[in-house]
Amino acid sequence: MKHVLIIHEVADYDAWKKVFDKAAIIRKEAGEISYQVLKYENEPNKIVHFSAWTSIENAKLFFESPKLIQIRKDAGVKSPEFLYLDQLEAGIL
Repeated sequence: MKHVLIIHEVADYDAWKKVFDKAAIIRKEAGEISYQVLKYENEPNKIVHFSAWTSIENAKLFFESPKLIQIRKDAGVKSPEFLYLDQLEAGIL
């Protein structure tokens, strides 16, 4: 499984979430399979988006596209950090 971990600060979580939700269809079409949205415990505007993708290549094409760069800017995203990850192991305890 291929994953992407994005850490970014947003100006306003509710405004960001509206844009994020609207982008669900284009994320799915680009290859996103599933996602989780998390926040830092004491920093409500520091968001973590963890998602599974069909391929790292599809994820990079999507996240690095001019269209998505503009969407992030419009959503008030500050300095996103992207980590593209290959799953080695998973389990449930």
